[in-house]
Amino acid sequence: MDSTNMKEINNWFPISKLERGFLISGAGDITAGYEVQLPEIFTLDSLGYSALQSTWAKAIRLLPEGCVLHKQDLFVKKQFDGLVREEDQGFLDRSSGLFFHERPYLEHRCYLFLTLPRKGKRPTDLATSNLLSPRFLSTELLDIKRLEEFENVLGQFVQLLSDSGMGIRRLEEADYLGTSNRSGILERYLFLDTCDGKPRIKDIAFKPELRIGASRVQVFSLSEMDRLPNVLSDQASHEEYSTDKQAFAIGQAAPLGQLLDIDHVYNQYVIVENRQAVAAQLECRALRMQSLANYSRENQHAGEAIKAYLNESITEGSRPVRAHFNVVTWSENPEGTKSIRNKVGAAFAKIDAVAKEESLAAPQLLWAGIPGNAAALPIEETFLTFGRQASCLFNMETGYLTSPSPFGMRLGDRQTGKPVNVDLSDGPMERGWITNRNKFILGPSGSGKSFFTNHMVRSYHAKGAHVVLVDVGHSYRGLCELTGGYYFTYEEDRPICFNPFHLGGRPLDTEKKESIKTLLLALWKKDDETFTRSEYVAISNALGSYYEQLDTFPCFDSFFKFCSTGFKQQLEAQGVKDRDFDIDNFLYVLRPYYRGGEFDYLLNAKENLDLLGQRFIVFELDNIKDHPILFPVVTLIIMEIFISKMRKLKGVRKMILIEEAWKAIAKEGMAEYIRYLFKTVRKFFGEAVVVTQEVEDIISSPIIKQAIINNSDCKILLDQSKYRNKFDGIRELLGLTEKETMQIMSINRANEPGRKYKEVFIGLGPVGKVYRTEVSPEEYLAYTTEQKEKIKVQERAKSFDGNLEKGIATVAAEMKGGLG
Repeated sequence: MDSTNMKEINNWFPISKLERGFLISGAGDITAGYEVQLPEIFTLDSLGYSALQSTWAKAIRLLPEGCVLHKQDLFVKKQFDGLVREEDQGFLDRSSGLFFHERPYLEHRCYLFLTLPRKGKRPTDLATSNLLSPRFLSTELLDIKRLEEFENVLGQFVQLLSDSGMGIRRLEEADYLGTSNRSGILERYLFLDTCDGKPRIKDIAFKPELRIGASRVQVFSLSEMDRLPNVLSDQASHEEYSTDKQAFAIGQAAPLGQLLDIDHVYNQYVIVENRQAVAAQLECRALRMQSLANYSRENQHAGEAIKAYLNESITEGSRPVRAHFNVVTWSENPEGTKSIRNKVGAAFAKIDAVAKEESLAAPQLLWAGIPGNAAALPIEETFLTFGRQASCLFNMETGYLTSPSPFGMRLGDRQTGKPVNVDLSDGPMERGWITNRNKFILGPSGSGKSFFTNHMVRSYHAKGAHVVLVDVGHSYRGLCELTGGYYFTYEEDRPICFNPFHLGGRPLDTEKKESIKTLLLALWKKDDETFTRSEYVAISNALGSYYEQLDTFPCFDSFFKFCSTGFKQQLEAQGVKDRDFDIDNFLYVLRPYYRGGEFDYLLNAKENLDLLGQRFIVFELDNIKDHPILFPVVTLIIMEIFISKMRKLKGVRKMILIEEAWKAIAKEGMAEYIRYLFKTVRKFFGEAVVVTQEVEDIISSPIIKQAIINNSDCKILLDQSKYRNKFDGIRELLGLTEKETMQIMSINRANEPGRKYKEVFIGLGPVGKVYRTEVSPEEYLAYTTEQKEKIKVQERAKSFDGNLEKGIATVAAEMKGGLG
C-alpha cells in the first residue's frame, strides 16, 4: 500500500472502550461476549442435534428487536507438543511422547457476541461501513435502563444454553485485551494471529488484495437465498460413518467447522427484525409480485414464497431475522490460495450450498467480524429467514476435549489422533455418570482388544495403581517385564508356584489367617464335602501355633512338618478324637503338596514373595485352566491376593483384570469370587475388569449377566462388524441406546489412511465416545501378541544382557527405518 494511504489503526478501530464487562463501539453499540463449550464432534445422535438446534432457536427468540447474535468459531491448525522431561516419564511414556510430537490437529474456540445497537441506529450498508467512515459518539448516549433490560435478557439467554449442557463463560477484560505475554481475542482476530504467545502487530492491506501481514485472506459468504441448501435441517448424515441400516448424525454445518481442516473462522450472524415492519414490507412486495405474475413465472413463485413466509410467521409465531454466514481463511503460501478455494468450495457443496468468494465486500465482512462490531455487518449481505432455520447453519460441535483429571489414560481423538487424557474412573464417578469403576470389555479377535487392555493397565500402573491380571495367551508378558512385575505361569521346566504362608515381615492378622484356612480346607475337602466346626477350629489352632513357634522359612513344607509332629502331639495331649479332627486324613490328603509330592512346587515358592507390595502381577492360566487340582488352588490364591490388597492397601487404587473370563468363571468357585468382587470392590477404591471376545459366551453365561454386566458401569466395545447380524442380542444385554449403537457400528469405518490404529467405543453411563487406540512402535512391541515379533524382541534383548527396553528400542528403530 502506498505510504500516503497508510492509516493508523487506532483511528479506525471500531471498538471504543471496555466498560462493566461490555465492549462499546464508537457508534454506541454495546456487546456482551461469551466463550461457549460446544458438544464434542461425533458424540451426538439425531435427538441430540434436534435438542441443540431447538435450544439455539429458543435463545434467539429471547433477544430484543435489533439485537445482533454473532457466533464466531475459530479453527487453527496446531501441532501437538509431546516432548517430556526424561526424569518425569518412563521408557514407554517418552516413546509415546516422541511418536505423537508435532501431530497436526485443529484447535477450536467458540465465541458468542450479543450486540445491542444504539437506539434509533439505521442498518449499515457497504457504503456506510465503519471501515470506510468511522463515527465515534459520546458514550454518554448509552441508555442505562436499556442496558439493564439487556442484562436481564442475557441472563435468560445464558441460562437456556447452560441448561442444554453447553458450557458458557462471560468473557473478561484479559480475554479481550490479553496480557503482556498473551494476545487477546481482539488482536487475535484482527491480525489472524494463530500463536498463543506475545501479541504481534501486522499490516492490513485491502488493495490490490486483502492481506494481513504475509497472509492472503479470502472470504467466502453465504448470504443469498439461491445459494442456500435446498433443505435446512438440524442435522445431516455423515456418510463416512453411516451404515446401510443406520445413518450417523452430524450437524449440517459441520463441514464448515470441525471437518474443514484449514485455518479458518466461521462467522454466523443473526439480526432480530421487527415482525410488524417485516410483515408490512413483505405484504407490499407480495402484491407487487402478484401483479407481475403474468409476465414471469419467477414472480409468481416469489409471491407464493413470500405468502408462505408470512403464513409461517403468523401461524407458528416464528421470529423474522436476517442472517449471514461466512468463512474467513488465510494462508502465507501463495500456492495455498487455490487449495483453500477448492476445500472451502467442497465444504459448502457438502451442505448443498454454493460459496460466494467475496472481493468488493471482503474488507467490510472481515471488519464486521471484529468482536463487538457485528452491528456493522452490511445489510445487503444478509437474507431474510426465521431464527429456527438460521440456527440450522450454526456450527454445533467442537473437537475432542482432554480431561483435566490428573488420572486417566492417553487415547486419540477420532478425527486426527491427537492425544487426549481420558478419565475412565474418578471424573465420571464425581459427575454421577457411573456408580462404580468396574469395566466390561468386548472385542473379537483382531479388533485391537489386546492393545487397548495393555495400554489401559499400563496407564493405571503408571499412575500408582496395583494391577492384578488373570491372563490366557501371554498377552501381558512383555509389559510385565518392563514394569518389573511378577509373572506366574506354568511351564514343564518351571511350574507355577506361590507361597501363601509367607507374611512379608507383617504379623499374622485375622484376614491372612482366614485366607490360609480357606485354602487348606479347599485342598482337603472335595467340592461337595462340608467341614465341621471342630475341623475349622483345629486348623485355626494349627496355624496359630505354627506361627508362634516359627523358627524357619515359612512355607507349606514347614507347616506340614509342624502339623505331622508338634501339632499332632498337641492334639493327642488334648485328647482330640478323630471324629472331631482326623489329623491323619488331613495330612494324607495334603501330602502331594509336601516335599517329594506331585505338587510340592505349588505352595513352597522362595521368590516373588511380596505379593501385597508388588504393583504388577500377572497370572497366566492357559496351561492349567482345565487342570482339576491346580486351577482351583491357583484361582483361590489369586482371589486371596487381590482381596488382601483390596482390604489392606487403603487409599491406593487397585485393579483386577480377567482376560477371556468365561474360562475361569465356568468354575463355580471362581464365579462366587467374581460375583463378590464386582459388588464390593468399589468400596475399597478398586475396580474389576472382565475382557471377552465371544458373543455367545457373554449371552449364555448367567454369571456375566447377573454379576458383571449389572455391576460394570463402564462398557468398552471394539469393532463389532463381525457380529453385525447378531448385535441385537448384545445391544439388549448391555442396554445400549440408539446413539451408542450408532457409534459402535461406525467403528473403523473411515480410519485415516497411512496410520495404524484401531478404534474403541467407551461408554460411561450416559456418555459414550469413540477414540483411537494408537500406540508408538515401542508400545506396539511391548504389547504385541505376534510370536514372530516377540521372539525378535527377546533376541535383541539378549544382545543387551537381557535389557528388554534396549531390545524394544532397537527393533522399533528398525521399524521406523523400514528395515524390520
